Amino acid sequence: MKLSRRIWLKLSSAFAWGGPAAIASAQDATTTAKEINPAMPFGTEHKNLDSLAVGNWWDKKANGRSAPPTLIVPRNEVVAFAVYTQANGVLKMSAQLYPLKPDEARIARLEIQKDGQWVEIAQEEVLFPGWSAHFRVEDWDGSQTVPYRVRHGKEAMFEGSIRKDPIDKETIVVANMSCNSSRTTGERHEIVENLLHQDPDLLFFAGDQTYRHTEHTAGWIEFGLQFRDVIKDRPAICTPDDHDVGQPNLWGENGKLSTLSGNADGGFMFPAEYVNMVQRQQSWHLPDSPDPEPIERGITVYFTSMKVGGVDFAILEDRKFKSGPAGKIPQMGPRPDHINDPSYDPKTIDLPGLVLLGERQLKFLQNWGQDWEDVQMKCVLSQTAFCGAVHMHGSETGRLLADLDCNGWPQTGRRKALEEIRRAKAIHLCGDQHLAVVVKHGIDQFGDGPFGFTSPALVNTIYGRWWHPLDEKPGPNPVPNSPLPWTGDFKDGLGNKISMMAYANPPNIKDEKQRADGYGLVRFNKKTQEVTIECWPRFSDAKKGDSEQFPGWPIQVAVADYDGRKPVGFLPELKFDAESTPVVQVVKDDTGEILYTQRVAGTSFRPPVFAEGTYTVHVGKAKAGEVSFTSLAIADIDAAIDVVLA
Repeated sequence: MKLSRRIWLKLSSAFAWGGPAAIASAQDATTTAKEINPAMPFGTEHKNLDSLAVGNWWDKKANGRSAPPTLIVPRNEVVAFAVYTQANGVLKMSAQLYPLKPDEARIARLEIQKDGQWVEIAQEEVLFPGWSAHFRVEDWDGSQTVPYRVRHGKEAMFEGSIRKDPIDKETIVVANMSCNSSRTTGERHEIVENLLHQDPDLLFFAGDQTYRHTEHTAGWIEFGLQFRDVIKDRPAICTPDDHDVGQPNLWGENGKLSTLSGNADGGFMFPAEYVNMVQRQQSWHLPDSPDPEPIERGITVYFTSMKVGGVDFAILEDRKFKSGPAGKIPQMGPRPDHINDPSYDPKTIDLPGLVLLGERQLKFLQNWGQDWEDVQMKCVLSQTAFCGAVHMHGSETGRLLADLDCNGWPQTGRRKALEEIRRAKAIHLCGDQHLAVVVKHGIDQFGDGPFGFTSPALVNTIYGRWWHPLDEKPGPNPVPNSPLPWTGDFKDGLGNKISMMAYANPPNIKDEKQRADGYGLVRFNKKTQEVTIECWPRFSDAKKGDSEQFPGWPIQVAVADYDGRKPVGFLPELKFDAESTPVVQVVKDDTGEILYTQRVAGTSFRPPVFAEGTYTVHVGKAKAGEVSFTSLAIADIDAAIDVVLA
């Protein structure tokens, strides 16, 4: 493609401001430089994609009982909302505009309040298709809360505040949300009011922000209108899932074209330009990916990490590289991704060559897990769960043995992912399943893996799910005094070990107030190194306290219990001064395997090990390795090492 001077300047600026990751974003933005048919920007074969926001959009009207809100608004309201993150001295913000008329300027402006005056700090082009504008500001001071406004023309604006990094807070609060049904239109005031009261430091929208499928711009604006009162004043992580990109299910398979109905052959069914538009609208504002190389067909990636208040979040794309099942494994149900044959052996579908996260994301997780600079706790975010913690699908009688849409398959890929999450001493948050659960994953044995929390659907009029063991009995080691009858150790339909801690079955999927809709809230206490997991029904009143939560919640877990392997012994006790809170990494000498890396609270730590042999222990204030102790073996309880850090 021959670059115009304007596009060349955009790319040059990207290089100067942000290096390769910014160049990837800028190259995605160059779609505006191509010869795009304004009525059919995704080609004549896909003339109905985003149809409400292209061509003569002002002459179009969505029809039906569940139609999205009109995109025809007064011109002083064309800035719909904005989402942002600020990390590592960089502010990234995406502003979503309503469609603009041909005679309206395609420029959005970002202003901040400084010394009581509004100051313009950036201008950016409003990109088509998608009608979004993207601001990147370097040298951002994250220690101050700053009012901002995005403007278009003389009167249109959206206002909010860019929160300071809450590094001084003892507890960091994250809202965990997903699956916002488009069949229920209108406001989400009951959820937003609760969130404003609970005041989370970070919003995580795990996927299916909209189910508009072929009308993402209309659906994304609808989502923004529903949540902008809480989005405007705090950072938000948005990760698209299958319905956001217009698919019933998604096995991305590195970006190939999916041609099979249901998409179980793997890949994306719509043009790369549409997928990239969705990702640009929802995820451009995330911190730059450390590995931004696009996948097949030029589809962009966004997996990355972000620190908020000393809690480090790895943001994964657990669908993008995953293998599709059709044609790769024997079909044992009515669909390639559903298994109903009770005699099947789970090992027969865990075949060589099948991919879950993919090597690029596994490498990213490995590096992320060892980096504890300015970090007190860690958390992994992705779209769906690393198990199939569901029995009934679609109806209370729709029992399904296994669903390959979850991250419980392929099982070897699950193992690799959970080992890295455990190695990083992280908890996993996700959505997608339409059923809230908290599980303790098992890798080799029950309970030896990390904790996982799947949020309920925000609004679920699409597909109900239930946890309902066939024998209607608890598993071994049930949760003591739980109000729920079926907790304990189970194997899912893929043979994966899970310990069920809590679940929120819908009493009546046809009753809006009994569908088990809602959201999660996760509190990271940096001082005590404990995490409190909360689960709130959609129509609850958070002001009334914990009694409003789903039965079985809240749940409190300790970082010390993230790794549930049973130690065969302990290395000599490490003793620190009272202020150090060091990072400790344990490496097995004969294999070079990193057992774990974690920040230690308190003045001493006895590193557990899970096999005989010798180990190297790296210790440091910012990261492990400032001081190292080699050839350590299991020792008596009195053995100790005084650790002196600079």
